[in-house]
Amino acid sequence: MRKATRAQWIRFVLVTVLYLLFLLWVKSWLGLLVLPFIFDIYISKKIPWTFWKHSENPVVRGVMSWVDAIVFALVAVYFVNIFVFQNYQIPSSSMEKTMLVGDFLYVSKLSYGPRVPQTPLSMPLAQHTLPVVNTKSYIEWPRWDYKRVPGLGKVKRNDIVVFNFPAGDTVALNHQGRDYQGLVYEEGKRMYSQQIDMDSLTRAQQRTVYDLYYAAGRNLIHSYPQNYGKVVVRPVDRRENYVKRCVGLPGDTLEIRDTQLYINNRISENPEGVQFSYLVQTTGAQIPEQLLDDLGISKSERYLVGRSAGPSLAPLGLDAKNDKGEYCPIYQLPLTAEMHRDLSGRSALIAHIILTPQIAGEMFPLNLHTHWDGNNYGPVWIPYKGATISLTEDNLPFYERCIQAYEGNKLEVKQDGIYINDVKTDTYTFGMDYYWMMGDNRNNSLDSRYWGFVPEDHIVGKPIVVWLSLNQEKGWFDGKIRWNRIFKKMK
Repeated sequence: MRKATRAQWIRFVLVTVLYLLFLLWVKSWLGLLVLPFIFDIYISKKIPWTFWKHSENPVVRGVMSWVDAIVFALVAVYFVNIFVFQNYQIPSSSMEKTMLVGDFLYVSKLSYGPRVPQTPLSMPLAQHTLPVVNTKSYIEWPRWDYKRVPGLGKVKRNDIVVFNFPAGDTVALNHQGRDYQGLVYEEGKRMYSQQIDMDSLTRAQQRTVYDLYYAAGRNLIHSYPQNYGKVVVRPVDRRENYVKRCVGLPGDTLEIRDTQLYINNRISENPEGVQFSYLVQTTGAQIPEQLLDDLGISKSERYLVGRSAGPSLAPLGLDAKNDKGEYCPIYQLPLTAEMHRDLSGRSALIAHIILTPQIAGEMFPLNLHTHWDGNNYGPVWIPYKGATISLTEDNLPFYERCIQAYEGNKLEVKQDGIYINDVKTDTYTFGMDYYWMMGDNRNNSLDSRYWGFVPEDHIVGKPIVVWLSLNQEKGWFDGKIRWNRIFKKMK
């Protein structure tokens, strides 16, 4: 071994100390196997790490210098994305007006503590699919257990949170925007022409009907991959990233009454940007496009209801007619409280504004028949780690995915009772904390009301700042860049 210089020893010691502190943070002593290589890079130099620099062929030197730079950049991006921050783009309007479609965010992994990757062999900057080649961006093996290293804090109520989509564990590739469970249920239900009166059935009978729908839908989707796409199963850290507001913490009881959120039977104050869907009827003329632009309502969310719907909406109070006896135009618009006050004050233009009626439909849990809708929902108790509950026919639908899909247990419902891991039981103790996420655009957000709890191992990080915002409806020379949102902090 040649004699190392003092500068080489100093660099080696500094890098080694930093690396050991990193291992202490992530509590992964397997990383000690890397220390001999660090020693060789700085001190012993037995391995010719930069052999290409001594090549007489300029092409080899040129190509390998690019390869060296690219590999270093990919490794650096890999570790930054996992342990420090990640870039995220807002794809939908579910968080307006707090976040806008086209916002690019820095998401802090340090806020709640970064997760050690469960699929460590993956391509940086690709969540689950490589572009162009359209193949998986990760290798299934090795698969590590969930572990989160210490961070700066925990998820708090009303935090905006990025998380992996819990219902994205199974995906039909041609319908990646839909949760698989809901897609299967709807397709199975559609196959039965006779409508079943669920109110007249017992809980056990309702579950039987759900199982029939689910079996029929699953068979249909798997039988026609040309329509639905291949059905794949994704590990937790490779599921789609979602961003919502955490409105319910572990141990909370959550309920929505006439759009108002209640936590533990107390009113939970709405964030400033919360908006709801309203039916807005004018006095005769259509609402000027410029006014809708000024209110900040995107073109994709301006829906002009056809005149043919007038008679069916008149009993709701939308009964204004013009001089010809025709029903005046009716819009369906998302409005914040401030936007609602603005339109209500325009009496010459606006005749009526009412909350859009919600249809009681397929809310979470799908296999528990309720009359809940997006504006009236619950109560629902949110599990916390270590809590033990008694399992009943009424509450099992809420928690069976927690028991089975998220915590990895075998769950069976038989005639004589509930079996977990082949043992009959009437209780269960949760192994993780769970959260309840909702979008600020309440009537245009597919959130926990539709697919349930978010387990702690799905939490990715906390959006910190908008570093770029592009208006998808504008041109580059027509206000595409929202300059007022650049470096806007997330509240």
